[in-house]
Amino acid sequence: MNPAPNLVLVGPMGSGKSSIGRRLAERFGLAFLDADREIEAQAGASIATIFECAGEADFRAREQAVLATLLAGEGTVIATGGGAVVDPRTRRLLRERGFVVHLHIDVPRQLQRLARDRTRPLLAADDREQVLRRLAETRDPLYAEVADLRFDTASMNANDTVARLGHLLDLRWQMAAVPAGSTAP
Repeated sequence: MNPAPNLVLVGPMGSGKSSIGRRLAERFGLAFLDADREIEAQAGASIATIFECAGEADFRAREQAVLATLLAGEGTVIATGGGAVVDPRTRRLLRERGFVVHLHIDVPRQLQRLARDRTRPLLAADDREQVLRRLAETRDPLYAEVADLRFDTASMNANDTVARLGHLLDLRWQMAAVPAGSTAP
């Protein structure tokens, strides 16, 4: 068992962090928070608008601040944005305050899941596959660095994923209160 005060989902866009996170929260009787939705609520603007008007660096600063606040609590399932692991401070907080599950998905399945999605600023390029491959190359090692568990979501629907992942979490994660600022055992 790996005790941690929160369950945190990391992984690339399209891996199912939000949809699986909601279902896991329900399964475990916990609150669910989506970091991207929290950023939008605080900014009063969509992520696309934040990227367009203030740039990615501003968005990442907002993301780090929101995640620091969310991770200070306990008893929550938190879905992060795909790039949350880019900031070293956020990676440290994820390791300290969460049992981190890396929801993995391969690029071909990402392309399928995101085919109609036009809301993601990083996918505004003409060659979406190239963008996703570049992001995977950069971020996969960072997901691995923070993850307590890696779970492939490519071949399952959300209900099957939650059933299998929930079983693994029953075996590997114990919710524990850890004072903010201290490192989880």
